[in-house]
Amino acid sequence: MFTPSQHDVRRFFCDAFRKLREGTPLTPLEAMACDWIAEHPEYHADLADLDAALAAVFDVDAGRSNPFLHLAMHLTISEQLSIDQPRGIKQAFELLAARLGSAHDAQHEVMECLGEMMWASQRSGLPPDGERYIDCVRRRAKRG
Repeated sequence: MFTPSQHDVRRFFCDAFRKLREGTPLTPLEAMACDWIAEHPEYHADLADLDAALAAVFDVDAGRSNPFLHLAMHLTISEQLSIDQPRGIKQAFELLAARLGSAHDAQHEVMECLGEMMWASQRSGLPPDGERYIDCVRRRAKRG
């Protein structure tokens, strides 16, 4: 399994954004990342300066979300949906997106479930619980 470092992730998104601005060809994964970058213009300044990105500390307590984590979660969810892994995530997502009327908004809801699953896994030392994750997305899809 590929486990990129924090700097690897930041380099990837900054490089993809640079290539996009320069009109340089993108890999398929970079193209997918750039689709999400385009959806988040509030992150463009963070992505434009690699050195600053590598040195940045994003403190939630200071009201600053981490653009690299946010974009990586979008990318993770997009990959999960493309292969329906864990099985059932695609259908649960589609129900949520239909309820919300927005795939982007649905991704943000799924992020909450993904974050909860990863937090629970790290805390318990057990593997991530894909069924619990999908159940969380399904519950959000059923909210009225």
